Amino acid sequence: MPVLEVKKLQQIFEQGTPNENHALKSIDLSLNEGDFMVIIGGNGAGKSTLLNSIAGSLPVSRGQIKINSQNVTYQNVAKRSRLISRVFQDPKSGTAPLLTVEENLSLALHRVEWRNFWRTGVKKSDQALFREKLAQLGLGLEDRLTTEIGLLSGGQRQAITLLMATIETPSLLLLDEHTAALDPKTSATVMELTDKLVKAQNITTLMITHNMDDAIKYGNRLIMLDHGQIAVELNAAEKKGMTVPKLMQLFKERSGKELNNDAMLLG
Repeated sequence: MPVLEVKKLQQIFEQGTPNENHALKSIDLSLNEGDFMVIIGGNGAGKSTLLNSIAGSLPVSRGQIKINSQNVTYQNVAKRSRLISRVFQDPKSGTAPLLTVEENLSLALHRVEWRNFWRTGVKKSDQALFREKLAQLGLGLEDRLTTEIGLLSGGQRQAITLLMATIETPSLLLLDEHTAALDPKTSATVMELTDKLVKAQNITTLMITHNMDDAIKYGNRLIMLDHGQIAVELNAAEKKGMTVPKLMQLFKERSGKELNNDAMLLG
């Protein structure tokens, strides 16, 4: 049974006006449990529109979205949040800067019962779990449970955000260019942590990236979008031996266009 099913998804902005934009054109995709799909494409290809549609941030123009066979097409973000976790590009977006590391993790662990957080605070029974999870990141954060998140580096905050998103295994994890705001070394570290967590928990994952090397290296599936359509789709076997030049050539063959967006060539 697929975890995620997207059928004939269309997104049309400013429909019926001179500025009408057909951002997604009848997208079909399906993810089974444990699939890690990477999405790449130039600016305006439809990557963020697709992710926002799945997350519920954008109302769907046409088509259907199912998670665990449940039709969520017209559910809002709050309802889908029980099934979906998301990590954004900005490390500051996923954490509360004035709360400590353990308080942020406690909010993530008990998000369904968040209204009781301020009354109960951080449970002592959870602190051992937090130390164990943080130690697995290899960043020394297990000794900084009482440090305010706002005092940490961007990379440390993004690593904790990733941990918060997966501390309770979601049905679907959305990674929205979650390493784009980090320096190359930190980005590589966070990507390795991402891969480790996704594999360890067998999390069904959709990741947007501009980094073509990462798109080839990580995940078992890859799609390239072009003006709201899937131009290239590769499975795990097809990804083996793939290089950036080969991928660019494949895109040209299937779309009839040169890939010349500088942002796509950062690696």
